[in-house]
Amino acid sequence: MSTECPERLIEILLVEDNPGDVRLTQEVLREGNIFNHLSVVEDGVQALEFLQQQGNYSHSPRPDLILLDLNLPRKDGREVLAEIKFSTHLKRIPVVVLTTSQSKEDVLRAYDFHANCYITKPIDLEQFIKVVRTIELFWLTIVKLPSE
Repeated sequence: MSTECPERLIEILLVEDNPGDVRLTQEVLREGNIFNHLSVVEDGVQALEFLQQQGNYSHSPRPDLILLDLNLPRKDGREVLAEIKFSTHLKRIPVVVLTTSQSKEDVLRAYDFHANCYITKPIDLEQFIKVVRTIELFWLTIVKLPSE
């Protein structure tokens, strides 16, 4: 018999520099039925510090899932993805690329760097909400996430 609580807290790291997208993602995830904790960083340097528990993020939780924008200040999401997936310590964390880029090159490069999926953010508000709910449903209820 398992002693693991079925309502286990799911740690999510959102790497996003658009405050509107952050707010909307927070609201959608808060309204869901999944017990989760969302941490937010706004650029690639902060993302890597968070993941490596450095600087202001020395006590940051290890995420179960990363939602990663590609077009970020200081260090873009492409570089962040590459560093995550080439790190022995981080590579098993699923990364969902959630970006405005529809570039074929970005899609191919993301998968070359082992992104777990690539989603283009819809411009329409209702569609954006639907995308975040779908991510929540799939990644937080259907998929078995790796644990450390």
